[in-house]
Amino acid sequence: MKTIRYRSRGADVHYLEEILTKLGYSVYVSNYFGRDSDRAVKDFQAKNGLIVDGIVGLKTWSKLIEAEKNITADNDKFLSELDIKDFAQSFGLEVAMVKAVNEIESRGKGFLLGGKPIILFEGHVFWRELENRGVKPSQYVTEHTKDVLYRRWTKIHYRGGVQEYDRLEKAAKISDIPAFHEAAYSSASWGAFQIMGFHYKHLGYSSVDEFVSAMHEHEREHLKAFGRFIEKTPFKGKKLIDWIREKNWAKFAEGYNGPGYRKNKYDTKLQNAYMRYSNT
Repeated sequence: MKTIRYRSRGADVHYLEEILTKLGYSVYVSNYFGRDSDRAVKDFQAKNGLIVDGIVGLKTWSKLIEAEKNITADNDKFLSELDIKDFAQSFGLEVAMVKAVNEIESRGKGFLLGGKPIILFEGHVFWRELENRGVKPSQYVTEHTKDVLYRRWTKIHYRGGVQEYDRLEKAAKISDIPAFHEAAYSSASWGAFQIMGFHYKHLGYSSVDEFVSAMHEHEREHLKAFGRFIEKTPFKGKKLIDWIREKNWAKFAEGYNGPGYRKNKYDTKLQNAYMRYSNT
């Protein structure tokens, strides 16, 4: 492999970014070594006892490839063909429908290297969840907490991968008031389908801790939570699952992703994936 770094281009960059994605980093997979990949490489180097310089040379390549191979140790947590078929039967859907939704709407993998479910912590949701529990968030905003507690959405504080757990725990421990733990865990999206923790009661879990525990078990639990979500969530007079059954991919994509689905062409991607799986 070639030695590559920030602003490098080519097939080796593409391969690097594929590995980083498999390891749980949120990077854009292309032939260009951007700032997102630079941050991910430096984080990986720091966690693996390497010189943190962002340069992917022999030592970093070796560690990356070794880590990628070790992912197979967690394969018992991944969805199988039988899981997809069981889900389709349980929810009255075609297998091709489930496979299409799983391909387009999931992140492709529900667990980080090491076995923790993928999460993304949302500080603006944390603000709202604290308010819902009678806590005034502004009293707890400091230079130390401003990256996990803020009023309006922003992506500048996202860290990706396992570092999102650092943000989650930081938020939960701002105060020993029990509301902070529950609010923090309710403010992260969990697993392959990135279901927000605050949906736990709506989805039939007795507590956010029960929901989080299920997310740690297996990707089939992620799929189960997703199934409950689309079965219970209304959109434009129907439940989200009804729009799937009718193959109205635009309505489903809008209900699940919001109006931004058009820009990302989720409806077209869902339809194309469905047709492809229907023909196999």
